[in-house]
Amino acid sequence: MNEQVKVLKLSGIINTTNSQQLREDLICLVESGAKIVLVDCQDVKFMDSSALGALVLAFKTLRAANTKLVLCSINEQVRILFELTGMDKVFEIFLNEDDFNQVVLSPK
Repeated sequence: MNEQVKVLKLSGIINTTNSQQLREDLICLVESGAKIVLVDCQDVKFMDSSALGALVLAFKTLRAANTKLVLCSINEQVRILFELTGMDKVFEIFLNEDDFNQVVLSPK
């Protein structure tokens, strides 16, 4: 994978308890030189509004640093959360990591 792309794989339940850590992890990836951060949600069982809030804050911070934040492999519960809040229109969401690679990393 391209060295300017960093992947953050999430797992389990993402909620108030660990959403601040999620935001900090995303900021660290930008500081490491990432131009695109892919958040892989394949192993996420549940995400609440505080996790979504952390992603939105990180999205704004990363955008200000000229870094793109995208998601992939979201489950039904996470997809519904994004749709109900309208965040599915804000975030670029890929079916899976292979889909991301084909769309974003393939030579044009």
